[in-house]
Amino acid sequence: MKLLRKKRVLLLMFVSFVLVLFLNTNWMAWFYPIHYKEEIRAQSQSYEVDPFLIASIIKVETNFKTSKESRRGAIGLMQLMPDTANWIMEQAKIPGTSLEELKHEPERNIQLGTWYLRNLSEQFDGNETAMIAAYNAGPGKVSGWLRDGVWDGSFETVKDIPFGETRHYVQRVIYYYNQYVKIYNTF
Repeated sequence: MKLLRKKRVLLLMFVSFVLVLFLNTNWMAWFYPIHYKEEIRAQSQSYEVDPFLIASIIKVETNFKTSKESRRGAIGLMQLMPDTANWIMEQAKIPGTSLEELKHEPERNIQLGTWYLRNLSEQFDGNETAMIAAYNAGPGKVSGWLRDGVWDGSFETVKDIPFGETRHYVQRVIYYYNQYVKIYNTF
């Protein structure tokens, strides 16, 4: 009899927990958190780039972990290649930052990465899918694919992207973007 009562209490506690979890409108945010929101928001406003897109790229690149360095040498939250980072600082007239600082400081890395996204947006006439592909493969490659008719730049034809890594990257960024937009009402 005592065992049956304990099971009922445990079942009631479990059902209550599940109800609270699902009735809470933001329960999915536990599974899809966004870190560095203030930094992302500030750079998003400064460079007029969708903050959910910035967060999605960071999620795919490093899962919001600072100090990452890829096998190819990309650094920081947004995984900027050192040459690209130096080019961005020169073009945007952003005061020089050492690569070590860029690797460890989220705010500066997000600033440079967001400026670069804005630049890619301008290069690809606001086509976010092409912009995301260019962030991964480089604007020269993506321009070539578009020019040569290899890929038309749309998400519907992302399967035509000739680089598997870039194809998968675009799909993942857009997946997280859609999740963030559904979960968070505003940034």
